[in-house]
Formats: sequence, structure tokens, C-alpha cells
Amino acid sequence: MSLIRQNLQAITATIVATAQESGRQPDSVQLLAVSKTFGPEAVLEAVEAGQRAFGENYLQEGLDKIRAVQETGAPALEWHFIGPIQSNKTRPIAENFAWVHTVEREKIAQRLSEQRPAGMAPLHICLQVNISGEASKSGVAPEEVAELAHKVAALPNLTLRGLMAIPEPAVEFAQQRAAFARLRALYEQLRADGLALDTLSMGMSADMRAAIFEGATIVRVGSAIFGARNYNKV
Repeated sequence: MSLIRQNLQAITATIVATAQESGRQPDSVQLLAVSKTFGPEAVLEAVEAGQRAFGENYLQEGLDKIRAVQETGAPALEWHFIGPIQSNKTRPIAENFAWVHTVEREKIAQRLSEQRPAGMAPLHICLQVNISGEASKSGVAPEEVAELAHKVAALPNLTLRGLMAIPEPAVEFAQQRAAFARLRALYEQLRADGLALDTLSMGMSADMRAAIFEGATIVRVGSAIFGARNYNKV
């Protein structure tokens, strides 16, 4: 059995156990395999193990990987863009990805809407929230989320699905949960305001369990599946 298959089985078991421990159905949490810095061969190993949703942070690397995997005749995969978005990169994102987790400005959302090709399903959007208020982190400020959410929800060719965050790292489980609870509260407020949201993209390898306890519907896991990253290869 390959190491990637073993890791996927272990992560899936953790998701199932944590969901059950928190009183949730295991199938309410989707595993997004973050394959940045790993080549098509690693993605194909994960595909052989049953994984179908993959997240990419770097646009050109992601585009090259999508094409390389498609050329192998692999099953259709669901590609999520989870990196920072520059205005001049919106078109290839709109043309090649099913989900975008990192929208933080109306201008970016407008461009994604305008550049989504006719005939393709609407692009699924999560707004990235700077939930911990870190100067070094991307994301819309919590107090500005509602205004942006309503604007994005009104755009054609997009479907606003929910919120995403990368909180400030914390070691203690209670601290991890507290940050995710703040994002969940924003999400519930938007739903109360009439937005049909269903997605909380939060939790990574180190804090996935805390995120699931606070309602994560997508957990973004990379190193625990693929191993340590070599950023020199990017």
C-alpha cells in the first residue's frame, strides 16, 4: 500500500471519528487534498486511493497539473483554487477551477463572474475572512463580510457557498476552536440574513479536529497526506 493511500485512510478515519465525537454525520465533512508543490504523480496516487477533490495555491503550477492529470485519462476531478488571487490571474482561474476559496474583494469576484465561460456551471465561491486580524494574512475583515457577501451573491455565473479562514496558529485545542467559532458565528449571521450558504472551509493538518467540532464542511489537508513540502520545487 502506498504511503499516500495509508495517509488518506488515516485522515479519513480521523474525520469520521471526530465528526461522530462532535455529534455530526461523517459525510458532512469533505476532505480537500492540498496538492501544492507535489507533482501529478502524487495526485494520481491519491486518485487511485479514491480522492477526487484537490486544492492548489499557485496558479501556473495548478494549471500544469490539471492538464497533466487530464492527459492520463484519470477520472474527472474537482479542482479548488485556494491561493491569493491577482486581478490578472482571474481568467484562467475562472476557466479551469470549480471552486475558489480566497475571494476577498468585490473586484475579483466581478472578474471571475465576467470571465466564467458560457456553458460551464457557476463557479463556487467562498469568501476568505481574516478571522484573527493578522496584518500578514489575506482576507476581508469580519465587520466587512456581510456587505461583500451580499454583493458577491448577486453576481451571475457565481454561487456564493460560504466562508474560508486560516486562523492564527494555536497549539491549544480550545484556542483553535475559539477562532473557528468566530468564523462559524459570521456564517450563521449571513444565513440568518437570508444568504443560502452551506460551506465552512476551515481546518488544516494541525487543527482539523477543532475545525470539525466547530462545523467545518471542508477541511484542507496537504502535508498529512502528501508529506513535507519542498518549496524550492515551486
